[in-house]
Parts: sequence; structure tokens; C-alpha cells
Amino acid sequence: MKPDFSKGLVPAVVQNAETGLVLMLGYMDEEAWTKTQESGRAWFHSRTRGLWEKGATSGNAMEVVDVRLDCDLDAVLLKVRPSGPACHTGAESCFFNEV
Repeated sequence: MKPDFSKGLVPAVVQNAETGLVLMLGYMDEEAWTKTQESGRAWFHSRTRGLWEKGATSGNAMEVVDVRLDCDLDAVLLKVRPSGPACHTGAESCFFNEV
């Protein structure tokens, strides 16, 4: 089973597998999906950067331990073991702004 990429990119919610904390939101195309499945690490597609592996530059990689698809097959949940902070700011999660 895989996501429905017929409409383009699909959102990928990334969650810490041990704590349940939501770490970030990325987007995947079919190539990022395949690389994630093959490598066991989180890969995404950015409209500006193209295909990229989370942590390839920063060293803060994400080992994927579980993958879920939503009921419509148009969103992905990656449960990961992060090797460092998820956010480019150095925060554990990108979701630190309270409203």
C-alpha cells in the first residue's frame, strides 16, 4: 500500500515514535516515498530544494520506525527516532509557537 500521488505532493506528519511529540510537517512525492521505504530514513520533497533527506546536512537524521497512511491515502504519518532536533532553529519540534 502506498499514498495516492495522483494530485502531486502529499503531506507527511513526523512524530517522535517514543514520546508522541509531533516534530514537523513535510511533503513527499513518489521519489521521497520510495527513498524513505528503501533507506529507513525520512526523505521529503521541497518545491525549492527538490528531493532531500532530513538530517543530511545538519546531522539530525530521522530513523523511520513506523509508517501509517490516512483513510484516503493522501497523507502520511512517519513515526521516527530522531538523532537531534527536528527544527532548523534547533528546537526539538517545529511546533513551538503558542497561539
